Amino acid sequence: MSEAPFNIFIPDDKLALLHKKLELTTFPDELAEAGWEYGVPLADVRRLVERWTNGYNWREHEAALNAELPQFTRDIMVDGHGTLNIHYVHKKSAVAEAIPLLFVHGWPGSFLEARKLLPLLTKGTDKFPAFHLVAMSIPGYGFSEYPGTKGFDLEQYAEVGNKLMLALGYSEYVTQGGDWGFPITCRIAKMYGGKHSKAWHTNMPIGDAPKSPAQPSLTDKEKAGLERTSWFHRLGGGYLRQQSTQPQTLGYSLSDSPAGLLAWIYEKLVNWSDAYPWEDDEVLTWISIYWFSRAGPTASLRIYFEAGNRSIDSAFSVPEPRPIIPLGLSQFPRDIMVFPKSWTREMGNIVFDGEHESGGHFAAYEKPESLVADLRKMFGKGGPAFGVVSDKNGYATKVSL
Repeated sequence: MSEAPFNIFIPDDKLALLHKKLELTTFPDELAEAGWEYGVPLADVRRLVERWTNGYNWREHEAALNAELPQFTRDIMVDGHGTLNIHYVHKKSAVAEAIPLLFVHGWPGSFLEARKLLPLLTKGTDKFPAFHLVAMSIPGYGFSEYPGTKGFDLEQYAEVGNKLMLALGYSEYVTQGGDWGFPITCRIAKMYGGKHSKAWHTNMPIGDAPKSPAQPSLTDKEKAGLERTSWFHRLGGGYLRQQSTQPQTLGYSLSDSPAGLLAWIYEKLVNWSDAYPWEDDEVLTWISIYWFSRAGPTASLRIYFEAGNRSIDSAFSVPEPRPIIPLGLSQFPRDIMVFPKSWTREMGNIVFDGEHESGGHFAAYEKPESLVADLRKMFGKGGPAFGVVSDKNGYATKVSL
């Protein structure tokens, strides 16, 4: 399957339509002193819509993304779902023995989350390893196609990721992901572990309370983590039910109203991060990737229906039998779910378990240096997963897809 270079270019008529819709925005009322208790404050959305309409320069940010991120597309055949044209970032390190790494984002993220990782991961010294970075737009996100068929589940996302790495010549590779990137890389480890996927790492450790009556004592940090998890289930998880049961209904609002899409995602960017200082243009670039996405904003919701409608808990759990390849964990205290270490120890063959003092759900974007440091410790010399990729050059014979 041939690779095609890709540059983002949004036609002028789409930019004009966006501005017309923004100018016609009807804002809701708001209770006095509501703050964030009822959702995104009206003042925030007004400010962002005004900036998006009259100050934000998409062409400037579009050019910056194209300059920073080497992007490509490639057709990949998915069993039972035909051929999909997949968009991805691919940056090879100048270090000959760099480790191929597939980065998998989730919702409401995109390939944009790898932007800060790229210059860090592709560097290497005698003290830490370098990586060839591949960050795909998972089907239905960014500039990747989404199939016109039902039943595109986690196994199909995993199939796309594995076939992409093989097509790039990486017969052996490692993976990293959070949010939906966690269950997708988990399925990659389960389906292709050992032969192709050699190790996996997640910044979203998921666990269950021990079944033993004798519960281990919890540290203050672990108690705070459970309080954060409880908050998410009580006050932050309503979107899960909507997106996993009636995504099409929600899709009309997100596809028609840029202000509605902005509010829906901006809420998560603020509530799920650890006091990250979001700049307005930064937020608008993030939202614009969804607004201008190839398949449209609605397509990004369908993973919740296909994978999570049966049970969101089962979708975000490690299926039996557990993958046996090395697993690395990095925990950030303001993620949406933060579990005690005793709850996550059964996730698989854990060889690395890092814990951080700050950071939230978007670790690759909020705390890229911390995440990269963990990957270097896990895969570097003396690390528990050093040498798992035998074909470190990543130039193996390409596999026919």
